Amino acid sequence: MNKTIQKLGLGALIVTVITAAGYKNDFFEVSKNLEIYSDIYKTLNVYYVDDTQPGKLMKTGIDAMLKSLDPYTTYYPESKIEDYRFTTTGQYGGIGSLIREIDDQTFISEPYENSPAAKAGLKAGDRILSIDGKSVEEKSQDEISSFLKGQAGTEVKVEIERNGKEKIDVLINREEIKIPDVPHSGMLADNVGYIKLSGFTQTASSEVKKAYQALKKDGMEKLVFDLRGNGGGLLREAVNIVNFFVPKGTEIVSTRGKLEEWDKVHKGLNEPLSKDIPVVVLIDEGSASASEIVSGTLQDLDRAVIIGKNSFGKGLVQQTKDIPYGTKLKLTVAKYYTPSGRCIQKLDYFNKNITGFAEEVPDSLVMNFKTKNGRTVYDGRGIYPDVKVEDEEYGKILEALFKNHLIFKWANQFQLENQEIDLADSFHLNDEQYDEFVSFARQFDLKYTTASETYLEELVEVAKKEKYYSEVESELKAMETKLNSNQKDDIYKFRDQIQRILENEIVSRYYYQKGRAEHSLNDDPFIDQALVVLNGADYSSILAGKN
Repeated sequence: MNKTIQKLGLGALIVTVITAAGYKNDFFEVSKNLEIYSDIYKTLNVYYVDDTQPGKLMKTGIDAMLKSLDPYTTYYPESKIEDYRFTTTGQYGGIGSLIREIDDQTFISEPYENSPAAKAGLKAGDRILSIDGKSVEEKSQDEISSFLKGQAGTEVKVEIERNGKEKIDVLINREEIKIPDVPHSGMLADNVGYIKLSGFTQTASSEVKKAYQALKKDGMEKLVFDLRGNGGGLLREAVNIVNFFVPKGTEIVSTRGKLEEWDKVHKGLNEPLSKDIPVVVLIDEGSASASEIVSGTLQDLDRAVIIGKNSFGKGLVQQTKDIPYGTKLKLTVAKYYTPSGRCIQKLDYFNKNITGFAEEVPDSLVMNFKTKNGRTVYDGRGIYPDVKVEDEEYGKILEALFKNHLIFKWANQFQLENQEIDLADSFHLNDEQYDEFVSFARQFDLKYTTASETYLEELVEVAKKEKYYSEVESELKAMETKLNSNQKDDIYKFRDQIQRILENEIVSRYYYQKGRAEHSLNDDPFIDQALVVLNGADYSSILAGKN
């Protein structure tokens, strides 16, 4: 085995050195360090006191090396190629369900609509006991997920426990699962269409085009394009989507890398769907990469009003290279620039601080640029929205409910007791049903610390240090008692917030992801602001730089 390792290491060394030397003039440094690394690897495998598991040891070394660069440069071993395929195509072979871990146990959390899991009758809340006769006890969520995945057409037997009582064996035929990039589209008002885009896989632009054309038939004259929580994907899909709204030949995004092949300008190759339909793009801190290309370019070209919160700030481009033995390396090869010339990358991974962490681009280096109409935009900070939507202040009670998984658990119980509910966009819990949830939740430990309690604790400590505590002890204790008493009422005080989230979880049990997306539009401040801008005089004045 050791001779084999030596031969493979030497062969890889020669190939890698030749490749590296073709691009750099540091042949000796590359050669020397590869030889050192190869020798250490072989020596560890031969002499280390315990079995080192060569494959695992090498994977650890690769992961550590890549971690020193940026979080987007990733090695995919052969066992994880299915994960890579999912990120680019949205497809994988499996049963079609989300799973989640609660108290060291794994549950079905959300079967996809028309998926093998849904067809086989699996429900959210079903606890997975075994897969193909093998217990999943002490198995991680990732391990269980890999057991459930497999080639389309194969069978997998899953033993589940329902409602903490009934044990059921379920035989599931795996299928090719495709997660839609557009989970929901529809009309918000008489003439305002809405498209939610959740990813940028190979079908993103075709799905957006299909949704757009359907909305036009329904009378759409204005569009809300929702990119909230969209972490990005394929650059070419972002270019195609921008091209739907700008003329053929328009510069959409450029890339610049170390190699000349990455110095490219991407232009619109097709005639647009519309050059003048009013468009609002919704973004938040979860909008990244391809989402920022779309929103940033439409902003630079004054083609859309951007509404929401500052985006994530990822201005880097990755490419995937094939590596021997069926593995792949996804690595950062370039930065991208919007038409105004800005790169919106927020963290500087290439000049980390002494602790090894990437820091934000300092304010002194943030530059301003001009849009087509002369509006000021900035680099180094993601995409700044043209119209900001303020964060809603959520009660700490929600933190306790999520910590105990009570929203999830009660939604499961609700589904078992109710065969059907109203349509997704009109479903609401009545007072009696909410009281039932409160009774359920109060069976659990809902302790949490509010900001007021934290400040009170700090005040007590300061009072003791300054020797005033004895004089104000009774008042401070009265405040503590009052805050504890108020905490018991928080589940009703923050009912609007809790009920909205609870209803959305329940809706997903009956109408899946599409229903969840549809229901979430109710009482949505982003949507409300979008309608105000589209239906008023603000839209044109914002793009003209008058606001």
